[in-house]
Amino acid sequence: MIKKRPSIQDPAAESQMFNQRALFGFAVVLICFCVVVFNQYKLQVVMHEHYMTRADGNRIKLIPQPPNRGLIYDRNGILLAENRPIHSVELIPEQVKNIPETLAEIARLIEITPERQQEFLKEVKYHRRFVSIAVKEHLTEQEVAIIAVNQHRLTGVTLEARLTRHYPFGELFTHALGYIGKINAKELAKLEEEGVSANYAASRDIGKIGLERFYESQLHGQVGFEQVEVNNRGRVIRILDSKPATSGDDLILSIDMSLQLKAQELIGENRGAIVAMDPRDGAVLAFYSNPSYDPNLFVHGISGKNYRELLNSPDRPLVNRVTQGVYPPASTIKPHMAVLGLENGTVTEQTRIADPGFYKLPNYSRAYRDHIKWGHGWVDVYTAITKSCDTYFYDLAVKLGIDRIYDYMKKFGFGSRTGIDVMEESAGLMPSKEWKRARHKQSWYPGDTVSLGIGQSYWSVTPMQLALSTAILVNDGQRPTPHMGRYFRSQGQDTSLIAPLQTAMEVKDHNNWRIAKEAMRQTVMVQGGTGFNAFKGISYSAAGKSGTAQVINMAANQKYNANAIKEIHRDNAMFIAYAPAENPSILVTVALENAGGGGANAGPIARKMMDHYFTRQSAAGAQP
Repeated sequence: MIKKRPSIQDPAAESQMFNQRALFGFAVVLICFCVVVFNQYKLQVVMHEHYMTRADGNRIKLIPQPPNRGLIYDRNGILLAENRPIHSVELIPEQVKNIPETLAEIARLIEITPERQQEFLKEVKYHRRFVSIAVKEHLTEQEVAIIAVNQHRLTGVTLEARLTRHYPFGELFTHALGYIGKINAKELAKLEEEGVSANYAASRDIGKIGLERFYESQLHGQVGFEQVEVNNRGRVIRILDSKPATSGDDLILSIDMSLQLKAQELIGENRGAIVAMDPRDGAVLAFYSNPSYDPNLFVHGISGKNYRELLNSPDRPLVNRVTQGVYPPASTIKPHMAVLGLENGTVTEQTRIADPGFYKLPNYSRAYRDHIKWGHGWVDVYTAITKSCDTYFYDLAVKLGIDRIYDYMKKFGFGSRTGIDVMEESAGLMPSKEWKRARHKQSWYPGDTVSLGIGQSYWSVTPMQLALSTAILVNDGQRPTPHMGRYFRSQGQDTSLIAPLQTAMEVKDHNNWRIAKEAMRQTVMVQGGTGFNAFKGISYSAAGKSGTAQVINMAANQKYNANAIKEIHRDNAMFIAYAPAENPSILVTVALENAGGGGANAGPIARKMMDHYFTRQSAAGAQP
């Protein structure tokens, strides 16, 4: 009998196993399918906006567009600050893997000084990484061609054409207009603090000094943008939307170009300042500080060498002498002192004192000299101002006392900024007992008051302060606000910058103003006045006052000899004048450093400034 072999297959078990595996596989597939469906739902429905935004971020870019800076004109429409096109090679930090290496490659193609390379690497640290930074500006046509040919291998490097500031008259208007320059880290932080940094997203420059800084917000304009679609290489395919930038407002000044040129011509090689102003409203007609410098050097980043030369120059060209130069006012403040003496009743129109050529304090042996050794004889207020009698004002100052002088002269604006539309302004110094005690740890001595009577001692003023104080006197106590900005023009609409007159001081008797002004008229119109020789033969009426300010103290018996002392220790020449004397339309202040006598040196300049002004007025058919 044949024995049956046992069966190796188990169809029932295999069927069961197959069913289990098929079920497991189906479950896995189903789970995977559910996961896919869920993810699709999440991506396309739940996260749709998020990923759409990210996709658009790769595809769409918002490019800020810089506004054109407002132009600046003189009162007659002559362009003083313009925008000129330039080419520059620029680098976008976020698109460059190795910035120093790329910079070195650019430097091999075109000339870039090592100093500029170091400056650029510093700029990269505080600039936004998505904003392009100029490596070199003012490219020549040859340099543009070289960069264009090699641009394909310089990732993140672009050639740009844009407008930049230019000052066609160079150093003539530097201290008035100022200049713009690259935004630094401190300025960027200030913009962010003020909440206006977004408006500078496409701007590289900002007003640094002068009118450019004072009126920065109006001159700058409003940033625009372009929404563009780009490919995977970052190249623009098309523009999707745009909002054009709004140009800054144009600024029209009160400054007269012709008068400014005359001031530059007249001051010559002298260090000093000339300011001409309309006392009726404070409009500045000329604003010149000498020596000056070319502001265009600063627009694109001045070299370290050039900046050190300006900074270390003994002539201090960087100082705006109109508003920052401080000088003893000397005898130019005698009319102001006279008004105080008359108003206080210390002197009257008829009061006379004997001038033997010196003044002595009671119980003191020191003699304070008059500028005329033998004196002026009997002197009243008219003679004291007209012939600049020091003895009269020594005596008047002592009788008034420092407290009265301080309180009253503050009303004339001494010791305070004038408020003119530049940031760079000194307050000068109107000394007081409290100031001396705090500054020098000393008491105020009677001798200090004596010298204060003739504008010496610790008293210091700026030429602009002197002009303003004279305008207050001319206007019988009404104070104009000095301004170079006349109005802004935007889309044909003008916005005036002229402020109304304000009351600086009230007097008991308005005749006191008349007395001081009549004495100033006699100073230049009557023979014997300290300004007569300078104004001899004028065709209009004028008034003024000279001043000769000592730079160093001299011994009581020491005779001043300009040739025997260093130039920097010689007297400063000061002069204030206005015309016509009855109804002034121009007021001129001249300050010349180490030039000598005010009547002889500063007076003729003031006269020629006025001659030029009235000649132009006559040519234009206007009445002085």
